[in-house]
Formats: sequence, structure tokens, C-alpha cells
Amino acid sequence: MTKTELFLKLANPDENGFSRWVDVSEFVGEYKDLKLGNGGSWCRQSSTLAKKYIVQFDKSKTPGNSIDAVRLNGFNTEQTFSQNIRYDIKEYYKYKKCVMLGIQGNSENTRIEIDHKDGRKDDWRVSDTSTQRIDDFQPLCKAANDAKRQICKRCKETDKRWDAKNLLGNPYSFYEGDENYNDQLGCKGCYQFDPVEYRIQSVRRIIKEATEHTTDFIMNKLYNNNN
Repeated sequence: MTKTELFLKLANPDENGFSRWVDVSEFVGEYKDLKLGNGGSWCRQSSTLAKKYIVQFDKSKTPGNSIDAVRLNGFNTEQTFSQNIRYDIKEYYKYKKCVMLGIQGNSENTRIEIDHKDGRKDDWRVSDTSTQRIDDFQPLCKAANDAKRQICKRCKETDKRWDAKNLLGNPYSFYEGDENYNDQLGCKGCYQFDPVEYRIQSVRRIIKEATEHTTDFIMNKLYNNNN
């Protein structure tokens, strides 16, 4: 029996997901595995229990921040994004180099992490391992992934996307859209979302602009005086 199942047996929630307050002193005998250590792994926010129920804690009985009692306050109706990545995708990126820094090492900051391109993590197709695609992810070293995480957090707070010209030598701010985040485009077009696609689209755009400007220059040189 899992710890989640143990607690449900002890708390005995009703058909609407509500239970009594269960004091931690009850975590003995058959329920001794529920004894709370650091963080209370079986009832924390990311736990299986918290994905199904609204878990509440009472910390008022003893000094400090220790949990004194736990109860369920109904079913959790908010969908939780799963960050699990399918095995074959992990294997595909396992030995790839960082798409931002071009490195892949063994030190803490250079080891590769498989990054969800969409930093907002609100696409439920990507949350489902059965519908994930390889191009939903990219290899980033830990240092780059940590930086991207903060950039995406700022974007989510302000709805202003990160400007690629912050990196010297980048010719365009975005490869699609502008600084304003919108639900239709999402993260697509931001350098942080896909630096490889940013570089590809930048080359194509430069070639197009150079061709157009060269044509205009030649036409003006040859025929401008005849107009």
C-alpha cells in the first residue's frame, strides 16, 4: 500500500473529497510510514495526493513550522502540468550539446538538461508523455537552462518577451512576432524558445533583405535617370 493510500484509509474522505483533521500523532503502527520528514514528500504540492485533493496543513499547535495535522479540503480541480519526459526523448538528447553554448560536460554547470522549449509549461499536449514530440524539447547545459528559467519567469510576469539583441551580434529581436506575448503565437519566435530556429530564420531573412536591396540598387543605378 502506498503512502497516499495509507493516508486515504486513515483520513477516510467523503464522496466530495473532504476529510477530518488527521493529527500527526496518529502516524503510528499501521500508519507509521506517514511520519513526516523534511517537506512531507507524500503530501507536498507535487505529490500524487495533492494532484487529486486540496491538502491543508495545521501548524498552530507546536512552535516552529512543523506540520501538526493534515486534512483534505475537497478535490483539486486545477490541472497540474506534468514535467515528465518520455524515455525515448531523453535518450535522443542524452549526448547532445547545448544549443545555446555548444558544450556538453560533466561539471554541474555544463551537464546537459532536457529543456521544455515552452517555458510557461501550459501546453497540456506536452504534459502528456504519449503526445510529446522530440521538437518540444532542446538540450541545454544547466547554466543556460537556469538563465532561461529566470527569463521565462519574467516574461510570464510581464507578458514581455526577451529581446534576442541582448546578445551582441544577433540581428533581430524575434524571428516571429514582437516583444508582446500573445496566446496565439505563444513562445514561438523567441530566441529562448528555439535558438537554432532563430539562427536559421535570421539567415533566411538576411538573404531575403540583401537580395531585395541589391536588386533595388542595380535598378536605380541603371534606370533611375530614365524615369
